[in-house]
Amino acid sequence: MQGRIIRGIGGFYYVVSEGTLWTCRARGIFRKNRIKPLVGDYVTIEITDEEKKEANVTGISPRTNALVRPEAANVDQAMVFFALKSPDMDTVLLDRFLVTMAWQKLPVIICLNKADLSDPSQATYWKTCYEDCGYTVRLLSAREGTGVSEVRELLKGRTTVAAGPSGVGKSTFANCMQDELHMETGELSEKLRRGKNTTRRAELLMIGPDSYLCDTPGFTALDLPPMEPEELQGCFPEFAPFEKQCRFTQCSHISEPDCGVKQAVEDGGISRERYDHYRMFYEELREMKRRRY
Repeated sequence: MQGRIIRGIGGFYYVVSEGTLWTCRARGIFRKNRIKPLVGDYVTIEITDEEKKEANVTGISPRTNALVRPEAANVDQAMVFFALKSPDMDTVLLDRFLVTMAWQKLPVIICLNKADLSDPSQATYWKTCYEDCGYTVRLLSAREGTGVSEVRELLKGRTTVAAGPSGVGKSTFANCMQDELHMETGELSEKLRRGKNTTRRAELLMIGPDSYLCDTPGFTALDLPPMEPEELQGCFPEFAPFEKQCRFTQCSHISEPDCGVKQAVEDGGISRERYDHYRMFYEELREMKRRRY
């Protein structure tokens, strides 16, 4: 039988196949070959107990991608949640996440939640700031349901991994999506023992036909991916239009003269805050490289 892993915990993998949830173990061959089944994997299962709905995972289909953090496979896009208030925006953490997703070549939707608690001018400022960088940005209040339907439209027909710091309303949004689910919600909730407001592990939620939301644990810190410092500028899409104005082809946009990116910062074409984060991350990557060698 064919199915998809929606959650993995303690050596067990929960696989949905034709509307039925199976509790599965992975064959030892996967450990031997150092292959770890991931949430989002399309798998082949072999039934071991029809009555108890138990089976073994016997095969994993080729992946379109496999994310490092959060661990998930066959994802089409990422959706990152940050609160405009309570807690306040942490743009360093947001930009770290955006760099990580760019390095993994995954498009990102930025959801700025708790718009009902924020000053409207502040909400508009951050929305415009990141839209100018080329990102899709939505303002919403998951608690009040404002803007939720607009975000839902962006998720149709795709597998979306949702991530963000703790306390920003990500799980509230995921619960809104799941509350409208027309499948064995009771069976899934009882068998998975999933809390309504806490996500401890990555979990795939079906939110519509061919539409999945991968809810993940909240994070308070995020390391940069193991990339070369020179790769970083490619993770800041707003730099690209100005790079052709740099004197040097391999310009790092740090200390070189006649740098189109630095001039754009001075002229207001690039956010100074974003550029400052770029410099911070660049030095961090250089230090990581020095420690490696």
